Amino acid sequence: MPALTPSELEAFPSLEWSDVGPRLTATLRSSLEKVLETQNGGDLSLEDSHALANSDGDDLLGLLVAADLLRSELAGNLVTYVVNRNINFTNVCFVGCKFCAFSRGPRESDAYFLTFDQVAQKAVEAWQLGATEVCIQGGLPHGLPKFYYRDILRAVKNAVPGMHIHAFSPMEIVYGVELTGMTLRDYLAMLRDNGLDTLPGTAAEILDDEVRAIICPDKLRTDEWLNVIGTAHEVGLRTTATIMFGHVEQPEHWARHLRRLRSLQERTHGITEFVPLGYVHMEAPLWRKGRTRSGPSFREAVLMHAVPRLVLHPLIRNIQTSWVKMGAEGAALCLDAGANDLGGTLMNESITRAAGGVHGQELNAAQLEALACRIGRPARQRTTLYGIPGEAPAAWAIRTPSAAEPALAMAD
Repeated sequence: MPALTPSELEAFPSLEWSDVGPRLTATLRSSLEKVLETQNGGDLSLEDSHALANSDGDDLLGLLVAADLLRSELAGNLVTYVVNRNINFTNVCFVGCKFCAFSRGPRESDAYFLTFDQVAQKAVEAWQLGATEVCIQGGLPHGLPKFYYRDILRAVKNAVPGMHIHAFSPMEIVYGVELTGMTLRDYLAMLRDNGLDTLPGTAAEILDDEVRAIICPDKLRTDEWLNVIGTAHEVGLRTTATIMFGHVEQPEHWARHLRRLRSLQERTHGITEFVPLGYVHMEAPLWRKGRTRSGPSFREAVLMHAVPRLVLHPLIRNIQTSWVKMGAEGAALCLDAGANDLGGTLMNESITRAAGGVHGQELNAAQLEALACRIGRPARQRTTLYGIPGEAPAAWAIRTPSAAEPALAMAD
């Protein structure tokens, strides 16, 4: 089957299912119809998911049209976004991920470490600019105080009580557990009781240890990442989930990653959105050694928004496209390939920029709404949990701990 050119791919938003359905291979058409016609999404097998990720030619066009149909059915035509600010409190890190251009050693000239007051002031400034969320993450430096992550939360909540704190990757959570000696469940509950509202599902990269051994051998294993996210859901914290693609992984790794997320979501129902993150290669150490691809191709980028819409349907209803990775034009195309959310305004985005990203540090609300308007879709600001600012979150976005999961007293 011949591969599609970028110009041919860009024409897909004008196609209907009736245009492409009859042109599909029998196996792929069967998989797509199973998802489109069954209430549980058909629960595609690992083999089905792998076949979707390998689609090209007419099969790829059919996949994109099917993903857009599902997006319309599950999330409607509305494009959402959150007004937020990224706060990376330090770039000092001892982990040494092979794809990371953000981290620094403690003695490097451009290493930095924000104080609690500086983090709190950035949150205040964001609130004054209309942000409803701060996303707080950082490198992992040696010698952090035992309750450092708890104390960041206290500083921000004391300064801006109404700010939603979306903070700390699973890697940071595991580090905090090591620092305190607490159990994972108790540690997450302590953070929850001190102001942590949701957890970013970052540090996922590819949830397959074959790939992780190459790109992040000293990071969490797949089962450790899944355990942190699953335990967060059990104590009442909602999370996102991510994937980083376009480096050394292959379609079978995408399929394993997505199937593992689906299995987790079937059990906990705690993931609010799935966020594909294209690998930004320009300053990445592994790329400089010639050991990775130069980021995802255009075909891979649209596939990585369409395939999750089908594989994760209907358990994860929000697929986000990252304008900071894709650029405005690429993000607009992904909104026609299964995505319904544009993520955040991202005041002061710095991790992608450090890796050589060229799409800027911020798009304001008006720019995000104009991007959606360009493809004929309405846009609206949302909260982190997909509610309307000033109103309660949607019912599906609320998960409370069971009676067997009591809140903990604060640890000192």
